Amino acid sequence: MNILYAIPNCDTVKKARVWLAEHGIDYQFHDYKKQGIDRKTIEHWLTQKTWEELTNRAGLTWKKLPDAEKPTDAKGAIALMIEKTSVIRRPLIETNGQIVALGFNEDHYKETFST
Repeated sequence: MNILYAIPNCDTVKKARVWLAEHGIDYQFHDYKKQGIDRKTIEHWLTQKTWEELTNRAGLTWKKLPDAEKPTDAKGAIALMIEKTSVIRRPLIETNGQIVALGFNEDHYKETFST
């Protein structure tokens, strides 16, 4: 089962959801705003990606953070991602416990979800 972790009003997420729908790819939507995220899930992701890759440093939430609050290591990043889920790069798609997509790239989606 594919799980798409994101927030619904993000433009990148909207593009990814449209692409997945157009290609008949089923997924369960995990809404960070309603469901949050737990430490165990983030720690599992960190076995596959670095905290820098998981952090959306181009987003408004990150840019508004004072420099003193920006993490400099995984421990700080985990705490920030739990507190402010908008700093997690999105969408993140996980299949059978493995991150198969981070962000939206049509070519990568074609390769990953080819049927």
